[in-house]
Amino acid sequence: TCTHTYQKISDLIVVPFYQRRHKHFDQSYRNIQTRYILEEYAARNFILVTFASYFFLSYRTHEQKSHASEEKRIRFASELSALEKEIHTARHRAREHLDKLAIQRMVEENMALERHAIEESISRAPEILVRLRSHTVWEKMSVSLCFTVQGFPTPVVQWYKNEELITPASVPAKYRIESKYGVHVLHINRADFDDTATYSAVATNVHGQASTNCAVIVRRFRGDEEPHPAGIMPFHLPLSYDVCFTHIDVQFLEKFGVTFGTEGETLTLKCSMLITPDLKRLRPRAEWYRDDVLIKDSKWTKLYFGEGQAALSFTHLNKDDEGLYTLRMVTKGGVSEYSAYLFVRDADALIAGAPGAPMDVKCHDANRDYVIVTWKPPNTTTESPVIGYFVDKCEVGLENWIQCNDAPVKICKYPVTGLHEGRSYIFRVRAVNSAGISRPSRVSEPVAALDPIDLERTQTIHVDEGRKIVISKDDLEGDIQIPGPPTNVHASEISKTYVVLSWDPPVPRGREPLTYFIEKSMVGSEGWQRVNAQVAVKSPRYAVFDLAEGKSYVFRVLSSNKHGISDPSEITKPIQPQDTVVVPSAPGRVVATRNTKTSVVVQWDKPKHEEDLYGYYIDYSVVGSNHWEPSNHKPIKYNRFVVHGLETGEQYIFRVKAVNAVGFSENSQESEAITVQAALTCPSYPHGITLLNCDGHSMTLGWKAPKYSGGSPILGYYMDKREANHQNWHEVNSSLITRTIYTRSSLSTYYHKIRPFYCVFWSATCLKTGVENQCHPLI
Repeated sequence: TCTHTYQKISDLIVVPFYQRRHKHFDQSYRNIQTRYILEEYAARNFILVTFASYFFLSYRTHEQKSHASEEKRIRFASELSALEKEIHTARHRAREHLDKLAIQRMVEENMALERHAIEESISRAPEILVRLRSHTVWEKMSVSLCFTVQGFPTPVVQWYKNEELITPASVPAKYRIESKYGVHVLHINRADFDDTATYSAVATNVHGQASTNCAVIVRRFRGDEEPHPAGIMPFHLPLSYDVCFTHIDVQFLEKFGVTFGTEGETLTLKCSMLITPDLKRLRPRAEWYRDDVLIKDSKWTKLYFGEGQAALSFTHLNKDDEGLYTLRMVTKGGVSEYSAYLFVRDADALIAGAPGAPMDVKCHDANRDYVIVTWKPPNTTTESPVIGYFVDKCEVGLENWIQCNDAPVKICKYPVTGLHEGRSYIFRVRAVNSAGISRPSRVSEPVAALDPIDLERTQTIHVDEGRKIVISKDDLEGDIQIPGPPTNVHASEISKTYVVLSWDPPVPRGREPLTYFIEKSMVGSEGWQRVNAQVAVKSPRYAVFDLAEGKSYVFRVLSSNKHGISDPSEITKPIQPQDTVVVPSAPGRVVATRNTKTSVVVQWDKPKHEEDLYGYYIDYSVVGSNHWEPSNHKPIKYNRFVVHGLETGEQYIFRVKAVNAVGFSENSQESEAITVQAALTCPSYPHGITLLNCDGHSMTLGWKAPKYSGGSPILGYYMDKREANHQNWHEVNSSLITRTIYTRSSLSTYYHKIRPFYCVFWSATCLKTGVENQCHPLI
């Protein structure tokens, strides 16, 4: 339309024919009317031209605006598409970053758990391998004291001079301390006479403490003496008078006796003692033992030694704490010790008639897939017999106890499965009888669900402090695609309800993690059934349940990694689930003998088959009462036991039963009745005979009373003498010496020995007799 209009306007303004033919013409020939028409035509032509120009410009402007709007729309769409693409890319990168962070966090958590478990397994208290050595040097010479200690975590070492902490910063030019690869050195530069002292080093970590000490003697140079070069010292140098090694004597004053406690109580065993001489630098070391096993500070026991007193405190008594406790005071001159028994009774049952709690819960053969839990059964004297046990597990740091077995297990051993790799667990056990369930036992020590074999496949090389290289055997075996079959598949443990299979991983095993599949087949059938179809086994051991009683089975194992599954291993020999440990036979003849006015010594013959025995339980009963009471609440391993807490003058009979993982034996035959009375034996010899005074004409001797009186008070002592060059002894006194001190005049050189004198009471008749103890000459 616009083009047609424009064409019409162009036709109106076409040059007239007479102007196209003549470029130059005169307009004078035109008349007025013609000029008027021409002027009107020119004006009309100007309006049309103006309108056409305006219309054309408007059209061009509208067209330009439309084109600009289209470009803007295209540009906006392009920018929007780029923005959407950028947002999509950012979201993809953010998702990848979050996934990487999640994987990194999971790996760090698993590594932290594994590191914690490995550190717990190798953690140990400091142990001195090479102790400090004493030195004697001249003034102005340098001294280096060194020792070697091991422990994990790495012990922190502090040096002391006469029990004062050495700080090298206070005297920079005097001391220099070095520690490298477990070797710790104290350098003393240009020693002077004031450096003569006792130096000690104390190594400490979270599990304990160890120390070592030595003497450094600095000789002062005199004008007529030439100092020896360093390292070339004479063999006999005089010691300083400041350092002397004195024999330390420990005498127990107040001692703990036979103690009776109940589960859940707090209790303290303590001894007060006299230490002579009482030196701060040379103090004895107090050690506590239960049944000859050293006791350390723990959640249940606390140790204390100081101010002439040694104590062992129990925060929460348990039957695990029952036993013979011995306090040993260790000095350079020897060991002084004292022992007494601690009995721990069962706490009141939550349900009347329920058994006592099991004890001594321990974990064995821990790996990624299971752990074997063992315990000892409680003594059931008045309660009905135990029919089984429940095992509970709890992850360390939580308080959520989970029962592991649905039905009570009848033997004192159970493999717990369903553990999460890398996590630590504690366990407890409850006994069940016809009346109900017992209180739970004391919890076991924590155990991590890790395979210790993995630690053997790695080797750590310490380059320097803070740097180490870990080499894995898997990296050295090259790339293995499909692994080979396991070898040496066998039953490491057989029970009536389960069989524990063990095998050796394929060699080489490759870098990829291995898992195993176990298959079983009943003897006589041709089909194979996969045991762990739902759960992958990561350790080369596994407990197989759900086996028919009385049937024989064969097994085979397959290994797999991400590339595929190996061929089956060799088939095992037929295995029949059965209890390899049987109930023990009853102990033999039981004999009771007199001991003290409240105790009796009971001895018995061991059963014919005493393999795998946990120990024995001893019961006692008043004659005619037919009511039996337990003497010990924790099995003892010996066939001799001292029963305490009896009534003086009462008659008792005794019986014994053996116990193992399967259960209790029959009761032994009852002993003959015995009346509780103190037994008399020969007293032990006097000791510690000492020369107190000698003036050339007389001697004053002193000694200590015998450690054992033999059941009756010591009435006095006889003294023997002999000349130094003769072997014949002669009595010094004809009447008893009632004190532990005696003065004898008119003596030459003699050896002396002391004999105690005591009374024997028999049938209310006092018989005065003297029994000589053979004593070695003491001075």
